[in-house]
Amino acid sequence: MALIEVKDLKKTYRLGSVEVPAVRGVTFGVECGEFIAIMGPSGSGKTTLMNIIGCLDRPTSGKYILDGLDASRLSDGERAAVRNRKIGFVFQSFNLLPRMSALKNVILPMMYSGERRHRRKAVEALESVGLQGRMHHTPMQLSGGEQQRVAIARALVNDPQIIFGDEPTGNLDTATGKEIMAIFQHLNDQGKTVVIVTHEPDIAQHTKRILRFRDGLLESDEPVVDRVLATETLKYGNTEGKGNR
Repeated sequence: MALIEVKDLKKTYRLGSVEVPAVRGVTFGVECGEFIAIMGPSGSGKTTLMNIIGCLDRPTSGKYILDGLDASRLSDGERAAVRNRKIGFVFQSFNLLPRMSALKNVILPMMYSGERRHRRKAVEALESVGLQGRMHHTPMQLSGGEQQRVAIARALVNDPQIIFGDEPTGNLDTATGKEIMAIFQHLNDQGKTVVIVTHEPDIAQHTKRILRFRDGLLESDEPVVDRVLATETLKYGNTEGKGNR
């Protein structure tokens, strides 16, 4: 069974008396352990699709099966519970609380889940992304690349099955973007399923499969040829002063 099954998925927004189709009947699957890029121009429906498969939104019609569960029929509260157990998010703008240290930002999701041993797990997550020496700094004291590492640690702390990244390198310079993709590749090598939205072809080349969308439709679904391996460029502990575009 696929980890993600999308069947004839549609999402239509209503603006007054006008219906705007954002996703127009999409079908695909994602197996456990895949690393996928979702690409497409602005307005192609890729972010809407990410929100649906990330259990942030519901489709208008069609089915979304997540790990055997029909997520398209869940209530808001049920979707929130699924997100907390199965999904970790990394966003373009980092979405860190500015007055909290990196450590406290990473602890936050566990407070919602009722997880004990908060501090130990948060420390381990930050160490896994190379921030063992920066965990007591606030976001304003961290570079863009370091802030994104905190966001990745926060996404990992509840040990989700899937990591979703919405333009995770969009606010970073090229070198720092490669370092972030190296982290995603490392997580995928460890067995995590990773799905990212990106408009950057060079970032998509770090993944293993590309879904291209246009006008709300799946235009192509192809494996990555000549994949870029960034793992060897990752140098933990050498991030200070990098990362802001």
